[in-house]
Amino acid sequence: MERRPGVPRLLREINDRAALELLLASGPMTRGQIGELTGLSKVTASQTLARLEERGLVEVVGAQAGGRGPNAALYSVIASSAYVAGLEVGPGLISTAVADIHGRTIAQVTVDPDGHADPVAAVHDAITKACRTAKVGLSRLRGVVIGTPGVVDPRSGDVRFSFDLPGWHEGIHEALAGDLKREVTIENDVNLAAIAERADGAARGIDDFVLLWSSRGLGMAVMLGGRLHRGRSGSAGEIGYLPVPGVPLPEDIRTAPGRLPSLAGGLQSLVSAEAVAELARGYGFAADSAGHGVEVAVAAGAEGEALLDEIARRLALGVAAVCVILDPGLVVLAGEVGHAGGEALTSRVEEAVARICPVRPQVVTTAVTDPDPVLRGAVLAALDQARQELLTS
Repeated sequence: MERRPGVPRLLREINDRAALELLLASGPMTRGQIGELTGLSKVTASQTLARLEERGLVEVVGAQAGGRGPNAALYSVIASSAYVAGLEVGPGLISTAVADIHGRTIAQVTVDPDGHADPVAAVHDAITKACRTAKVGLSRLRGVVIGTPGVVDPRSGDVRFSFDLPGWHEGIHEALAGDLKREVTIENDVNLAAIAERADGAARGIDDFVLLWSSRGLGMAVMLGGRLHRGRSGSAGEIGYLPVPGVPLPEDIRTAPGRLPSLAGGLQSLVSAEAVAELARGYGFAADSAGHGVEVAVAAGAEGEALLDEIARRLALGVAAVCVILDPGLVVLAGEVGHAGGEALTSRVEEAVARICPVRPQVVTTAVTDPDPVLRGAVLAALDQARQELLTS
């Protein structure tokens, strides 16, 4: 019989990866539990854990009481085996979180980038401060994901255009990677909010859903088959441009060097934060923001119903347009307006969609408890990268 000396090594690598992946996904486990769930024998499971301990990836963190015999050791992935950084970049602030391999945030800082006209310098400063606070060297980061408003080109990784970040031009992605000396991912902020929603919120474990984000801007994330759908150019979900009845069309959204596309007209003009705040004032609710206006309307009971009905009617135009094409089954309302509206708004949107659309999706409010879902999504995306690197290293 032909000898294949490489097979035992390959089997060891497969076993090591299976055990490590299980521990990352399910937390501390005994040798017996790992063997049972991976199909490994007790001897093989013991050998696998010994190798992972030697590599500095796994450690004993406690014991689990058993039957008549001695307590079984509980194994866990060492938290410091990898760190990640997630960032949310806005026009006025950059928030950065550093987390360990278990996804636990160990430091979070927010900085004002006003002192840096260069986005690379601003991001470098933000990450450096967060790492310093976490007492983690920059070189120990195994994943860095940056959330920004605007369209991200899936081919170059650059922000193609963003009203809020005019300085984020072509070449920033490569410059950031060179400055930080590691791979960097730039992702649309609403897409990251959807990642957080699927991990921790109303869409937990659901493969097909859309998340409608209504805050300063309007955006939508599309999750199909458990994966974000970005489109060929990265523009999937730019629902603010959607033509809707009774609203002028965006006049000319083609871009030229140094010029950003116009967002006048389209659905954006109906349900952006500015539009909702103005609508609330028109209904007699003094509000300094869209979220505040919606909160006041919800608290007002019957007196606020007309305003909520109108906001729901406007949101339903976008939701219906998406649902007749994708039929996602679940729609999550997030952002400032969605969070403030709660069930009073989602129930109205669901009814309004059913009146104009043959598809009736379930419409729910975001259930992400983290106060910054975009930042949380960035950490989760970076964590996925780090774990994949760890599993294949």
